[in-house]
Amino acid sequence: MNKDQRKIVKRLVLIFLACASLVAGGCEGTDTREQVDDTVEEMAGKKDLERYKQMKDNLGEIQTQQTDRYRQLDEDTN
Repeated sequence: MNKDQRKIVKRLVLIFLACASLVAGGCEGTDTREQVDDTVEEMAGKKDLERYKQMKDNLGEIQTQQTDRYRQLDEDTN
């Protein structure tokens, strides 16, 4: 390798390292990144699925509580 080629390689390595550090540092873990992730999940419907699952679980618990209350009422009246 001649002198000019070494300079070019050194510059390319420095540019690559600078770009790699920017990409690695990026916006991961920042509020902006969290907002982007939330927006993507919202657009993909993931948030809605989580809400529906939570509602289903809550309704199941409520139904179980009502069943227990009706059983107690039946036992109290008998």
